Amino acid sequence: MSVAVIVAVGVNTEGQREVLGVKVGPSEAEPFWTEFLRSLNRRGLRGVKLVISDSHEGIKAAAAKVLKATWQRCRVHFMPDALAFANKTQRRMVSAAIGTVFVQETPDAAKKQWRAVADQFRDKMPKLADCMDSAENDVLAFMTFPQAHWSQIYSTNPLERLNAEIKRRTNVVGIFPNDASITRLVGAMMLEQNDEWSLNRRYMQLEGLQTLTDTVSTRLSAVPR
Repeated sequence: MSVAVIVAVGVNTEGQREVLGVKVGPSEAEPFWTEFLRSLNRRGLRGVKLVISDSHEGIKAAAAKVLKATWQRCRVHFMPDALAFANKTQRRMVSAAIGTVFVQETPDAAKKQWRAVADQFRDKMPKLADCMDSAENDVLAFMTFPQAHWSQIYSTNPLERLNAEIKRRTNVVGIFPNDASITRLVGAMMLEQNDEWSLNRRYMQLEGLQTLTDTVSTRLSAVPR
């Protein structure tokens, strides 16, 4: 039987990345995510300002319920969803048009451009326009945060290498006897990654972080003890 392995990564008040937790479960449904996020709160997670993920209803609902933070729909994951409403000959043009939104320098300018692009498609690709209408606030949420951090928070890309390595290592093993054995392997990988990040330079500039911080810095172990 296949199971889900979920990993939460955050950036602390010092601008350093940390692995916040790992959990193994039967699916990525909302109850699973809810319990995982509550476990992070019980271990001391506080002051979450932004949750970045793909458009998975389970994590979106759980984050709203438990963390009460702004949700950022991964910009990279959004593009294939939008392009699904265009045919092959239209996709390059659609991608370029939506891309003009992300070069804007202010939230207001980005929203104005987003709506202009959506209106451009409204007659010939109404489903694409509707998709953009419904996704606007979620895809552009990152622009309400300090501009110095935009490149780090508009997508889940920083997690992709981590997820790819987890998949590679677990595929090598193939079959695990139980969930605990998965947690041991992935947990060891995440502890190693956490140590590596602690030695690297800051992932985010301190400029702007102070304006977002209203809690005392807390460090969580990467795997629940």
